[in-house]
Amino acid sequence: MSEDIFQLPQPGPAKPDVLRVVPLGGLGEVGRNMTVLETEGKILIVDCGVLFPEEIQPGVDLILPDFTYIQDRMADVVGVVLTHGHEDHIGAVPYLLKLREDIPVYGSHLTLAFVEPKLLEHRLPTTNLRVKAEGERLDLGPFHLEFCAVNHSIPDALAVMVRTKAGSALITGDFKMDQLPLDGRITDLRAFARWGEAGVDLFCVDSTNAEVPGFITSEREIGPVLEDVFLHATGQIVVASFASHVHRVQQVLNAAAKSNRKVALVGRSMERNMTIAAEAGYMTVPDGVLIDLKDVNSLPPERRVYMATGSQGEPMAALSRIANRSHRTISIGQGDTVVLASSLIPGNENSVGRVINQLIRLGAQVVHKGNSRVHVSGHAATGELLYAYNIVKPKNVMPIHGEIRHLVANGKHAVKTGVDPRRVMLAEDGVCVEVKNGEAQIVGQVPCDFIYVDGTSIGEIGESELYDRRVLAQEGFVAVYVVMEMSTGTILAGPTVIARGVAENDDVFRDIEPAIADALSAAAADGQANVRDMERVARRTLGRWVSKRLKRAPMIVPLVLEAD
Repeated sequence: MSEDIFQLPQPGPAKPDVLRVVPLGGLGEVGRNMTVLETEGKILIVDCGVLFPEEIQPGVDLILPDFTYIQDRMADVVGVVLTHGHEDHIGAVPYLLKLREDIPVYGSHLTLAFVEPKLLEHRLPTTNLRVKAEGERLDLGPFHLEFCAVNHSIPDALAVMVRTKAGSALITGDFKMDQLPLDGRITDLRAFARWGEAGVDLFCVDSTNAEVPGFITSEREIGPVLEDVFLHATGQIVVASFASHVHRVQQVLNAAAKSNRKVALVGRSMERNMTIAAEAGYMTVPDGVLIDLKDVNSLPPERRVYMATGSQGEPMAALSRIANRSHRTISIGQGDTVVLASSLIPGNENSVGRVINQLIRLGAQVVHKGNSRVHVSGHAATGELLYAYNIVKPKNVMPIHGEIRHLVANGKHAVKTGVDPRRVMLAEDGVCVEVKNGEAQIVGQVPCDFIYVDGTSIGEIGESELYDRRVLAQEGFVAVYVVMEMSTGTILAGPTVIARGVAENDDVFRDIEPAIADALSAAAADGQANVRDMERVARRTLGRWVSKRLKRAPMIVPLVLEAD
């Protein structure tokens, strides 16, 4: 494995005779995938996705890649290439294009069809979206690109081979080797072999399933399982999946048609994406199987299927609102069935567990990957990765797309197939890898932070504010108000304590209010006659009492007003 990557210097500008590869997201996490390639003073971007927040990031809507490295060089960007249409690969495109609107964006037909409404929502032009298909070639400045088909959990995914005078890089995107895919579009190993014979200087390989032994089960095996669940369910069925998982929705529609049920698409993103997929010919809707959500109640429960978002336990997604009984249209009860037909993204275990428990508490049967084969992954497992390495025979390897443990495991697979351990570039976000004369090396690291999106605010939230939000979410908020005459130390009003999320009843704080008054009077008698000192006394007195009496550590905000 390569040298320690945690204490690296910041490199200077890339020299013209090298190919520099810099991941700005997707290495060390599952999401916000973005890779920058640089040579001869020009920049090519491959993927530009988002990461969805965890519980420890309350109030955050999305997490973007850090564009700082390229922000002052947007004029040098010759294009953006998107490997497929999942949010963790396309979701940040509008935010990138706000830095320069006219950058051409290349991808497959379905991928760009998913990007277009995002640009419209952000009031960005769509005239620079340019469709590319497998087998096609493209010259962008010093970068010479060729695309090939790869199989994934979404149709129309591509890998891209990038050639430059300084060296070449093959980027797989997300891929697996399903030999019997629903759409018949397999990973083009012949292209991999052809590129390998010509020489691949740097092989950038999907690592998400590098710890999973063997081979991923074919997507076709999900269909019969779903059909069995649908035929034996006695009440309503809710299926939760990613809004872009076209293959999975297709199998839900097929199972519904065979069991004489109708399907309502739940959620704006689900409706939009499936409409796009159907109109573009990537999904076939059986006659009469779809029904508008507002018309579902006209059917008996045993004929209803809801296709919803929220399989990761996202608090505002449809499934969580159903579980919390806050959904305007859908309610779940005894005899109903919920199917979680997607993978579990690392970090979401607690959120998903809470949703499952709440659904079971309501009386629903919950079918998920842990108790039934209702999901197969879209990422290559160990056996498939070994095949890829043996076919390509790369000179250097850079594991991408995954947490550190996934990247390390993927690198070890490369070594097993004969790659020199010194030629495995184990990197994280911001680490700069340079290729020259067929050899790759880590040359430094550029700043690469999480960029938080909170409503319309981008990058204005820091870790300190997130800490405050976590305290508010977990421990609550307590405020104490006092009006004092500082010259005499006389309390004219209060202390009054108001709390949120700390105790079931604010009356419990009446016990501490006299003690706060006594502490303030004593401090005034000792000569502490300014507002800041008084607020410090109030905070300390209230904090000690809350900790001892309520066993909580809320955010405490004292407000001492000085009387005129």
